Amino acid sequence: MNESIYKKSITLAGILAITLPTIFMTLVQASYSMIDGMFIANILGDEALSSLTLISPYFNFFIAIGAMFASGGSAVVMKKMGEGKEQEARQNFTALTLVAAGVGLIFSSVFLLWTKPLVSIFGAVPSVTELCREYLFAYSFFIIPQILFAVLQIYTIGSGKSTLAMVSAFIGGGINIVFDFLMIQVWDLGMTGAAVASGLGMAVPCIILLKGFLSKDSLLHFSKPQLDWKVMTKTVTNGSSEFASNLVSGVVMLLFNARMLAIAGSSGVAASTITFYVFGLMSALYMGYMLGISPLLSYAYGAGEHDRLKKIRTISVSFIGILAISTTILSVLGSKVLVSAFTEVGSETYLLAVSGNQLFSLALLFVGFNTFSSMLFTALSNGKISAIIAFSRTFILLSAAIIILPVFWEINGLWLSVPLSEMITLLLSIYFIKKYQKEYQY
Repeated sequence: MNESIYKKSITLAGILAITLPTIFMTLVQASYSMIDGMFIANILGDEALSSLTLISPYFNFFIAIGAMFASGGSAVVMKKMGEGKEQEARQNFTALTLVAAGVGLIFSSVFLLWTKPLVSIFGAVPSVTELCREYLFAYSFFIIPQILFAVLQIYTIGSGKSTLAMVSAFIGGGINIVFDFLMIQVWDLGMTGAAVASGLGMAVPCIILLKGFLSKDSLLHFSKPQLDWKVMTKTVTNGSSEFASNLVSGVVMLLFNARMLAIAGSSGVAASTITFYVFGLMSALYMGYMLGISPLLSYAYGAGEHDRLKKIRTISVSFIGILAISTTILSVLGSKVLVSAFTEVGSETYLLAVSGNQLFSLALLFVGFNTFSSMLFTALSNGKISAIIAFSRTFILLSAAIIILPVFWEINGLWLSVPLSEMITLLLSIYFIKKYQKEYQY
């Protein structure tokens, strides 16, 4: 695909041609952490899996930075492309990519220098703390490619090369699997090996995507950078919703695991890790879809093509509805099979994860619509409303549910906290979509 994707008429087949590669891409990416979890749980044990859960908020932080530059920057750049300001858009794209790399370098240095105190704050037993330190130290060498991978993916998609984005993700996934096996199973490198395997799974495809922007034949390509502070501010504010939702999800996970630890002990924490893996895999379908259509939305908005916006919205709501029903049924009915990939059948962790996943998966009925609503406003350069939806969903409502529901229903209340918060957020999403329908004419 090339620039013509922004000129073709909007049909379901046309949208699927663009979004199916990005859906497969995000599914592969979601498998990165799942693959690590499988190898770690089955070879290194539940204690190692719990340590990975403890440091997961740091990974959410890195992901949040990448998401901010990717979503916020893409909305600005692709809107300019739609307005016909192509050279300016390319200069902004180049500058934003360099800034993202610079931010990655700063945090890589910080985490390498202060790994020990950063893992000590969790207050875990010494053996778990050491496992946390091993993984985080090795992973810190790959913070720059992690951030750049997120940024370059969405610009690759915006350039009409969603298939290349998908292929790079598949290559990264294959590398991750091979090196997980070699480093954990064959070479016995433990948590360090698992971290390096994940890092290589991002670094190699990142290099592949970088090369794609060196050619001037690409719709978007590297040119002389122009650091426009208005663009930088717009990128940060517009991408604040994606930053906030990813960042606070790590904080909320800490709260969730703290409640789980008090109710069901370390087995409960391991079970919640497995459940989040399954939920993340299913949720990746919606994220992949939105990554595919976000550049289309931003371009159409910049070009003033309101009929295209309406068609994209109508098709998207219908498609997400089908996905919502399908993923919920698959996750609920397939709980035993999905959980058995991570832990021994019949174990305490297995039993907790199976029952928990069946309740937790009800959130899949709503999460797609909320993801669409938040990223819709990001694509339309309304970071404020996107942030309200995302922050309400991932922090305010969810935190309240995690605190309150277990008081009445203990562990079942904790499992239901995510479905309830997503259901309430859906009402908020519907309100804002209706409120701004006339303004954006979608």
